[in-house]
Amino acid sequence: MATKFSLYLSFMTDQNKKVRVNIPNPKQPIDASAVNNAVQTIVNKNVFNFPQGALVKALPAQETQTDTTTIA
Repeated sequence: MATKFSLYLSFMTDQNKKVRVNIPNPKQPIDASAVNNAVQTIVNKNVFNFPQGALVKALPAQETQTDTTTIA
């Protein structure tokens, strides 16, 4: 069984649209305070340009885990 992790950083834009950035295989264990500091820096410095608008607010980040089993 192969396990994959992803960290999704979510933001709200000035056009009231939600956008996400996917970070595959983040370093484990994930440090919540480091993630919170990073997303605030991303918003404050307007690091990314999205067609949906400028980032104005960080939303809660999410970690997902996917388990894949080969059957045959």
